[in-house]
Amino acid sequence: MKQISIITINYNNASGLEKTIRSVVEQTYNEYEYIIIDGASSDKSKEVIQEYQRYIDFWCSEKDSGIYNAMNKGIQKASGEYLLFLNSGDVLNNSAVLADIHGFLSGEDFVYGDLVFVRGDGEETVFIYPDILTVDYFLERSLGHPATFIKRELFRNCLYTESLKIVSDWEFFVKKIILEGCSYRHVKRTISNFDTSGVSSLSAKECNRERELVLKQLFSPVLREYFQEAEQLKKLPLLDVFLRLSKTRRLQYRIKPLLLFVLKIDDFVVRRKKK
Repeated sequence: MKQISIITINYNNASGLEKTIRSVVEQTYNEYEYIIIDGASSDKSKEVIQEYQRYIDFWCSEKDSGIYNAMNKGIQKASGEYLLFLNSGDVLNNSAVLADIHGFLSGEDFVYGDLVFVRGDGEETVFIYPDILTVDYFLERSLGHPATFIKRELFRNCLYTESLKIVSDWEFFVKKIILEGCSYRHVKRTISNFDTSGVSSLSAKECNRERELVLKQLFSPVLREYFQEAEQLKKLPLLDVFLRLSKTRRLQYRIKPLLLFVLKIDDFVVRRKKK
């Protein structure tokens, strides 16, 4: 079994696809599996895939119902211990990325590095992700899938939600890291250059709508209990002590996410009542 499976999703982006493929096949570390899922493109994407076919372990070109349906197809074909989603237009930052990162893939459920955001005009911005992932962080941001190596076994009973068009990867991170407490590790390495012309860059309004929907679906069954706990927690003189203690890494995983989420939801409800 290869340690890494790289999955590329493509639809009518032949030029971007070739850039992505080249960044993969030029890696100095070659103990990876490469999978390409094309959505029956009508441009020259298929010809590009065939040109590099000797470097590809599996590929198909067939209609799908969206990005996450295609990503799920890739997951089901993958056999590596860790999966990296590098969609067409995104490229590995340099030829030594996999050689540099593979030694860090040592057991955590998620291993993530940093990401270069590339605008249409070519302007680049490096985003450095935090070492500690909190509820507050996920309410505002997400991890970049082109910079995140995910253990394949996490998808065994939980694929991406295909009814979501933009934020299903964010939903997956929230489920696994916040709700299930899966382990993670930040590696201070730049993994990929991310093409911001993708779907999730186009509609902030739709992105926010989907996020609100996910939060309601994930947390509504227990909101009443959280509200009650929040009222009690706010009255505790030890609250500040808990918040200070939760800055330690051990308690960060256990106490702080729940505590901050409870307080944030409670504050949100109070503000809504005042309107």
